[in-house]
Amino acid sequence: MTSRHLRQPTLDCAEPRELAEFYRRLLRWEWAPGHEEPDPEGDEYLLIVDPERPVRIGFQRSDATVPPWRAGAIVHLDLEVTDLAVGHEEAVRLGARPLTGTPEEEGHPEDPFRVYADPSGHPFCLCLDR
Repeated sequence: MTSRHLRQPTLDCAEPRELAEFYRRLLRWEWAPGHEEPDPEGDEYLLIVDPERPVRIGFQRSDATVPPWRAGAIVHLDLEVTDLAVGHEEAVRLGARPLTGTPEEEGHPEDPFRVYADPSGHPFCLCLDR
């Protein structure tokens, strides 16, 4: 049997360059080689990479709409942060929309995370790294 490994998550979106740039700045990652400059023909598929680990995220052009959070089964990204309040401020500054309140407001202070929508509407979580 051949080995199987997860290559990367890929987010479908209307504007791959814009969404990739949001996550690149939020995560402080880099463009994958060859993806740094916009393609005059249109960016149909882009990659960003973690400069410290072999992890990457893809962004693919799609006309599909993102269903509202909690409206059905959906895959989302969980992103670790060392300070939830600082992570919140940066995510909002970059264009994220909070979908939940603080862990205390939501009734789970023992499991600190917050849920957001990225600029394309995909949900993601900032989770406190303990």
